[in-house]
Amino acid sequence: MFLDERIVTLFKRNAHHTLTYWSVFFSFGLCIAFLGPTILDLQCQTQSTLSQITWVFFAQQFCLLIGSSVGGVFKRTLFSALSALFVSALIISVIFAIIPLCNNVLVLAIAMAVSGLAMGIIDTIANIQLVTIYQKDSAVFLQALHFFIGFGALVSPLIADPFLSETGCGNHTGNGTEIMHHFRSMLRNSPIAEHNITQSNTPQEAWEEESIVHYAFWIMALINLPVPIAVLFLMYREQLIPCCPNSTPRLLDKDELAMENQQGPEGSNVEQTEHEAGGHGDIFSCCQNDNLRGLPVSFFMIHILGGMVLFMTDGIVGAYAGFVYTYAVTPPIALPHKTAGYLASIFWAAITVGRLVSIPLSYRFQPVRLLMFNLAGAIVTVLMLLIFYTSSVFLFVGTCLCGLFLSSIFPCMLAYTEDILDYQGCATSVLVTSAGMGEMVMQVLVGSIIQTEGSYSFPLCGMIIACLGFILFIGLLLFHRMHRNYLTGTKKKSAMVEEAAPEQNGSAKTEQTEEKDSS
Repeated sequence: MFLDERIVTLFKRNAHHTLTYWSVFFSFGLCIAFLGPTILDLQCQTQSTLSQITWVFFAQQFCLLIGSSVGGVFKRTLFSALSALFVSALIISVIFAIIPLCNNVLVLAIAMAVSGLAMGIIDTIANIQLVTIYQKDSAVFLQALHFFIGFGALVSPLIADPFLSETGCGNHTGNGTEIMHHFRSMLRNSPIAEHNITQSNTPQEAWEEESIVHYAFWIMALINLPVPIAVLFLMYREQLIPCCPNSTPRLLDKDELAMENQQGPEGSNVEQTEHEAGGHGDIFSCCQNDNLRGLPVSFFMIHILGGMVLFMTDGIVGAYAGFVYTYAVTPPIALPHKTAGYLASIFWAAITVGRLVSIPLSYRFQPVRLLMFNLAGAIVTVLMLLIFYTSSVFLFVGTCLCGLFLSSIFPCMLAYTEDILDYQGCATSVLVTSAGMGEMVMQVLVGSIIQTEGSYSFPLCGMIIACLGFILFIGLLLFHRMHRNYLTGTKKKSAMVEEAAPEQNGSAKTEQTEEKDSS
């Protein structure tokens, strides 16, 4: 058995909540990965240029960052948290359904911005809820939570694959076709001549007639639909829907009763969602928290350095997933388009497997050890990609290894920093926001560098970013030690004060007795 009976008991006690939070992260993964393989079809659908359609990526990532920053507002009550998850998951299904109707790039960017906002809220709330439920045992469940991102991101391009068009619409360059040519349909029987249609109005009309990509979006909308239903069912079980009373007492009511009476652990784990999550609000309310006054510098540096490490590592994930295809189809590797298209799927599959494997590992090993191993492994992998930059075989091997090493850094960092801060800070909000910001910024930065400096700059950028992340992690370890010394000193002072109080009371009583005797 990888898990002891205590962990299993904790899971059984909170199974419904945990499974629901895992399912909404499947929605997150489903939504984050579909743009890459469908971007050419969406370009044709909106009749836009390649530079215009790339702003859709930015719109989604920017609003994901905003959603992550403000998502903690909804954690104040169980009702608001679950309501936000329900609305966000439902919005993702609605966005999938209306994407085929977006014939203008601005309308499409707005739709993606709304989906990004929903994804950011899901990201923050699900992390906060699991951390506050399981506290020091949260590492195992966070690994499983982030496994579902990888699973959704793996499923999304596989669903889209059979419905992608192989013909262009005539408004993009040959180089743009190379960059954006991902999975191509195995279900299509188009004549070879259709692949060489010249640029005119005919290609756009032919694409409109043959395009069936809208079916992919509608299928993804249907696949995602059970997720908001699952959240709604949890709200029903918790008696949070006024029009649907339930004979079972609300779990939150039992928590409140337990808190008032200071009774046993029955339901206390979910109580933490309401009571102990006080420090896990949105990032703006965290900055205004009066409880942060008088805290040492190490407390704030742990937040900053933890966020910066994830800024770098999640930036690598976003940049690698976005540009590994571009790197593969250009010299000196120059892979065939269809072969290079599998790299993104291999990367997401490796992330999914890595997060699955990390579930038992996070129980056996401390998060700091896993972080050290994963960061060192990522640096070595990117260094090997830099050395063997002409090897197509090692590109596939390195893509797999890179996904494995990067897969569990976020949940490990979240569990590590929350444990350092004794679940009293704003680590969840800061880390989620920093990770989203890193993914957004690094995609733009690395993409512009590749365009100006050439394809070799892709692994070079990855190497520099990975090394910076490792240096920041060493700084985090140093401030962890400083914070631990601060806490030890504070506890000693408190113990001395507690010991001195009875002595003072005893001496006061002795003086009073002596005075009585003398009188």
